[in-house]
Amino acid sequence: MNDRLKFAAFGGGLVVLFGAALGIGALVGDPAESASGTTSAHSEHQTAAAPGLADSEEGYALTDVTAPTAANQQGALRFRITGPQGTVTKYNTLHEQNLHLIVVRSDASQFRHVHPALAADGTWTIDWKWAEPGSYRVFTDFSPTGGPGELTLSRTVQVDGNTVAKALPPVSKTAQVDGYQVALNGDLSTAGSELKFTVTRDGKPVTDLQPYLGAYAHLVALRASDLAYLHVHPEGEVGKTAPGPEVAFHAQAPSDGTYRLYLDFQHGGTVHTAEFTDETTTAASGSDAHSQHGGGH
Repeated sequence: MNDRLKFAAFGGGLVVLFGAALGIGALVGDPAESASGTTSAHSEHQTAAAPGLADSEEGYALTDVTAPTAANQQGALRFRITGPQGTVTKYNTLHEQNLHLIVVRSDASQFRHVHPALAADGTWTIDWKWAEPGSYRVFTDFSPTGGPGELTLSRTVQVDGNTVAKALPPVSKTAQVDGYQVALNGDLSTAGSELKFTVTRDGKPVTDLQPYLGAYAHLVALRASDLAYLHVHPEGEVGKTAPGPEVAFHAQAPSDGTYRLYLDFQHGGTVHTAEFTDETTTAASGSDAHSQHGGGH
């Protein structure tokens, strides 16, 4: 996992999640998989040009992925993780959950970060409905008990229907979500850079952000060229760091390009996601002084 994209976080005890997915415009799914909401058993290793695209790694595999076959069809998203000893039924806790499920369409829209339930037989299940047709990358981030550490495995699921790809929103330093205004100060950099997000509501700073998965905010970035995926937590600790209005991260982009950023924060008992489009800069920021974490969620 050392070659995964890196977001280096200020402070100790912060863990970075890495993965990758299909490129924008690839709305027809992997040829190794069916086009009906169910993945085939064929391995994706031959298409895994970037970390996280493979459906198996270190002896573990993402298998039996099923989901509704069309948009607006209620059903369940199910899958299993298998390992050297068979189906995995025991997992280490990573940020208050045993597994993080991240789903995004290949044009970087329809982003979701959720947590399915684990049955005794090792089957993960969550109620599911696709909002729109298209090709979706399904990421599973987990740490099997007794395994090699954190892993990110993924497959694509094709949702039938007339797909209309969405253009990437323009670069912007502000976002509006659910009545909140979020401002971004800083740019992604290949040399490492500071990103600060300031949350306000009705022109007033939000100073009582609530913990979500053990942190005051989570930052996910998708590289627009191939949806390379990463997730990082902010500096400080819940209960010791001020809960807003500012949340800071230290990030190092793996390459120049355009990225889609998603900031998850909880306030008023609800999780909100502010979305940005950002481009890398080449300005150095002393990133070597900050520790970087390779690995899973």
